[in-house]
Amino acid sequence: MLASRPAGLSPNFSASASNQHMRWDIISVDFGTGTLSASGMASARANLDLSKITLTGSGTFRSNPGNPRPTGSGSYTVTGFVSFTLAPGTPPLPHDNIGNLADARAGLLAVWIAYSDGSEGTLVVSCHLVGTPNDVFEGVTASKGFVDYWNREAPAAPPGNANRTAFHVID
Repeated sequence: MLASRPAGLSPNFSASASNQHMRWDIISVDFGTGTLSASGMASARANLDLSKITLTGSGTFRSNPGNPRPTGSGSYTVTGFVSFTLAPGTPPLPHDNIGNLADARAGLLAVWIAYSDGSEGTLVVSCHLVGTPNDVFEGVTASKGFVDYWNREAPAAPPGNANRTAFHVID
């Protein structure tokens, strides 16, 4: 199932001079060793009734808007690339089980997704690192059909381990 794409909307990548292959992850952190790993979970809540959506997953995309090839997995399938905007920041942890620590990036990714029940929506993945402006949040937001889970849950203080994300340049 493909998500519909509004007319006139083109994928966008900002703050990069090259066509980079990027990876995104909803991560887990071992605070004892200072290590980030794939396979975390992140949640966001809807308006008023505070219904909650929790997501897991990771994927890859190309930063070149001419031919984006997003992939993704988790409780949904990524069906299209909307945009990625790089933000300043440096990794706060000394160890990285996903990729090279020097290749970690802060930023904001938006993709179209299809859920296993047939509904469609969007996923926004936002990564805030050390030195990233405070108006950049850490975590995810999502929509599912007509419900927008806009109120992201902030990362829990250690040893809490949820609502964290990471981007890596992979080539």
